[in-house]
Amino acid sequence: MQRGRRHWLKGLVLVLGMALTATAPGPAQAAEKVTVFAAASLKNALDAINAEWTKQSGGQATASYAASSALAKQIEQGAPADVFISADLAWMDYLADKKLIKTDTRSNLLGNRLVLVSAKPDSTAVDIKPGFDLAALIGDARLAMGAVDSVPAGKYGKAALEKLGIWPAVEQKVAGAESVRAALLLVSRGEAPYGIVYQTDAVADPGVKVVGTFPEDSHPPITYPIAITADSKSADAAAYIAFVRSAKAAALFEAQGFTVLK
Repeated sequence: MQRGRRHWLKGLVLVLGMALTATAPGPAQAAEKVTVFAAASLKNALDAINAEWTKQSGGQATASYAASSALAKQIEQGAPADVFISADLAWMDYLADKKLIKTDTRSNLLGNRLVLVSAKPDSTAVDIKPGFDLAALIGDARLAMGAVDSVPAGKYGKAALEKLGIWPAVEQKVAGAESVRAALLLVSRGEAPYGIVYQTDAVADPGVKVVGTFPEDSHPPITYPIAITADSKSADAAAYIAFVRSAKAAALFEAQGFTVLK
């Protein structure tokens, strides 16, 4: 009789254990993580937005920051990104042409301005106009920029210098960096007296001073598109993009100097 009771109790424990295992949240039921590949210039604003996203939704957004060119190439090579935010249209087009984004999720998110910065607090303002003598301003030193053949900020900067007619005079003085934030750091550390970066980078680094703003018609419009990648498996990616486009996120972007595109 006691032996039969023990068998019955063992069976009950087994059944209850199986039931608990079936209902307990496993890895598949845990909150989805959204992996975001974003242009380096977005770091300060997007870090704040991702923290707010976690607070409001309970979801997790992990961002990797680099030049848009480097991120696009990583996505092409199979890097596990759910969302891509580029600092120009060209690198988003690059992935679209290779069918590596979900084109129906693509939209233009932000705008920005291009500025000339210096690390010296007593640097005088520069009137950036056709023919201004940037070469004399730089002297024998270097002009920090993103790499002009790949990094969006570098491409915009070169386009502006060409439009203003001064590219030939400064081309040999350019110190091309792997990202706009790397170019900013060269100026902030005093390794280059001047640099061309986004307005938002200058806001993010108290070690630099804006000495001039490039005319908007001197370069193509600075546009940041956003899209979900073709290989994304995240159930939260669409909700994340919706949050990034929300009024709450807009205020955080604007605090860093971005223009929010409607």
